[in-house]
Amino acid sequence: MTLEKYRQVYFIGIGGIGMSALARYFNLQGFLVNGYDKTPSPLTDELMDEDIHVHFDDTGADVLLMVGEPEDTLIIYTPAIPKDHQELTILQERGYTIIKRAEALGLITKFSRGLAVAGTHGKTTTSTMLAHLLHETVGCNAFLGGISSNYNTNYLSSTNSPFTVIEADEFDRSFLHLLPYASIITAVDADHLDIYGDAANFRKGFEAYAKLVEESGYLVVRKGIELESPAEIFTYAIGEKADYEGSNLHYENGVFKFDIKTPTDYFMDVELGLPGLHNAENALACFALCDLLKFDLEKIIIALATFKGVKRRFEYHIKTDGLVYIDDYAHHPTEIKALLDSVNLLYPDKRKIGVFQPHLFTRTRDFMEGFAEQLSRLDEVILLPIYPARELPIEGITSDTLLEKITAENKRVLSKEETIDYLKTIDNGLVMTIGAGDIDRIVPVVAGNYQR
Repeated sequence: MTLEKYRQVYFIGIGGIGMSALARYFNLQGFLVNGYDKTPSPLTDELMDEDIHVHFDDTGADVLLMVGEPEDTLIIYTPAIPKDHQELTILQERGYTIIKRAEALGLITKFSRGLAVAGTHGKTTTSTMLAHLLHETVGCNAFLGGISSNYNTNYLSSTNSPFTVIEADEFDRSFLHLLPYASIITAVDADHLDIYGDAANFRKGFEAYAKLVEESGYLVVRKGIELESPAEIFTYAIGEKADYEGSNLHYENGVFKFDIKTPTDYFMDVELGLPGLHNAENALACFALCDLLKFDLEKIIIALATFKGVKRRFEYHIKTDGLVYIDDYAHHPTEIKALLDSVNLLYPDKRKIGVFQPHLFTRTRDFMEGFAEQLSRLDEVILLPIYPARELPIEGITSDTLLEKITAENKRVLSKEETIDYLKTIDNGLVMTIGAGDIDRIVPVVAGNYQR
């Protein structure tokens, strides 16, 4: 299959973070681009500002008025779309070529050097960091799973660079459609058990992915992840033996620094634009891959210091002596642990108030104990109702069920509106909004209230 035969690309789920990046790519390539999404958002507003038409009703058979003929229109959909979506059903019946987002990425990167970042945790920050390092040095195309704070976009374009940075998503086994030249794998902790069934099958997904990396390329994995690949494998770790080692994490004049030992060299006081152990690990993984690709490491080090992160990944909205407000996408117990480890390191004496929105009934059920353990570390816990996304409720799985297991004394379940009103009363301490659902919709309101 080739893309050259098409003149139009229609997206079902165009407002998703990964889908919108693809829409921007095809729009810049001169294709006619339009699509459907469930609800308006800042991303869909931006797409429309870029002359991409977006509508928000499932139009059923009327979708045929918005697409060309089957032979010249490609349909791309996100697996988050229900299988009984009327537009999708009509287009299937009429014989349109319909592919998933990951298949489209695979086609785009087929004739470039794909540098993919996979992993249960950290892949968005790591892929965005890798894209930033390349953008500042050798250039790259990049399809990101988050909005880069450096560039305020989820898509970077280069007409001259042979490299394409991709966030390799394990959901729905999407990453198995990719054929990367090189890859980083940050973590293989079980997740998406609604798709994989159990931890063993989840692991098999990553085993299959590792075997897709080109034999002439490289696989960079966090120490302790045992996988086989035709590519040469290198490990990285902070504070333990690995092919690439990070050590001596410290603050110097308000700047976060660490040392890096490669198989052949040693670099002292490498400055990071973002604090935290997990960001040092992400930077080490990117540094390792850049070293293996023989990039100029002195330029890479300069670029590391200027990385500003990703929207909704340890994103500061208020940072004063009295009050700090951070928003973070963490939606798995391991990610919440990394978040709390970092804030405890940075703000050991501040009272910590966390607002968490569980994402998916199945994930809340499968990791109930882990969520309770991590959230119990907070001084105060506010839970929003579970964000269902694509799922129907599961009997007995609610935020109230999770609340009962949390041992923090100060805890409650509130609506988004009640949460906004309550947070107005907090004028000292560390406030965090945490989760992957629509909790981000209250962030501008909460931040705005604090800025008055």
